[in-house]
Amino acid sequence: MEAQITRRPYTIGLDLGGTNAVFGIVDAQGNILEHTSIKTQQYSTAEDFVNAGVEALMPIVDKVGGINKIEGMGIGAPNSNFYDGTIAYAPNISWAHECVVPFAKMFSDKLSVPVAITNDANAAALGEMTYGVAKGMKNFIMITLGTGVGAGIVINGQMVYGSDGMAGELGHVIMRRENGRTCGCGRKGCLEAYCSATGVARTAREFLETSNEPSLLRDMNPEEITSLDVSKAAAKGDALSLRVYEFTGKMLGEACADFMTFCSPEAFVFFGGLTKAGDLLMKPLLKGYEENVLGIFRGKAKFLVSSLDGAGAAVLGASAIAKNIEH
Repeated sequence: MEAQITRRPYTIGLDLGGTNAVFGIVDAQGNILEHTSIKTQQYSTAEDFVNAGVEALMPIVDKVGGINKIEGMGIGAPNSNFYDGTIAYAPNISWAHECVVPFAKMFSDKLSVPVAITNDANAAALGEMTYGVAKGMKNFIMITLGTGVGAGIVINGQMVYGSDGMAGELGHVIMRRENGRTCGCGRKGCLEAYCSATGVARTAREFLETSNEPSLLRDMNPEEITSLDVSKAAAKGDALSLRVYEFTGKMLGEACADFMTFCSPEAFVFFGGLTKAGDLLMKPLLKGYEENVLGIFRGKAKFLVSSLDGAGAAVLGASAIAKNIEH
């Protein structure tokens, strides 16, 4: 009985996105008991971010009984390496854009608990496989559509990390070899440059610049247009905004048709803010997929939207990593 009382019952999950960093304290049943967040880009250095993160985290840690109740911390972050605990050259994070940050060690040193890290999309996939629509699946691809485009690939029930911990960067598959948009990674034509939330806004600006078509978006400052603005305008029947989603969904479907060939997943699971567009995105996505998928794969894959709310999938997935840290 004493051993059970003194066990550390909780883990911390951190979903580090390009805009927000969400911390959650998770129990053994997968319930997020407490959560808090800070802005990712508000800090000039990784040290400043970690200090702010710990400062935001400690009040919710205290609510569950203090750091002695925490078994470990797991982090889902872009361009992170499961093997060495770093974030390296992350295109959408200012303080990790041009350097390698020993992120897991920095948090471990501050909190005095073990910390592990994986790609943010991998963390979302782990959360979905454990608690969401991919529960029970052994082969699926999780695609996260936020500030960037991420992917977590599960094959035969195992997360794919590759030889160096960096496998699964499907957002940086090149979709346009000729005159492709510049991506945050520095290359041109990446899927992320078109099918992320920021990519949708870029498409809207391009359509506005290259046509005289009437649009609700013309009442806005072009540089302030967001994917949410495009979605709202499309929902009102705005023809230009509908074309933006037609273009975005079609390209994403084409990409999925290619992804199908290398691991034959039973499902593609979509997660992130852009999925709130619903059929505006999913209908052209399915059409683009069916028009391009290899015949032997036609009709085999399911297309699912995450059943977990907000940052839940990534926070739960990240916390699950913490349970497997070797002490």
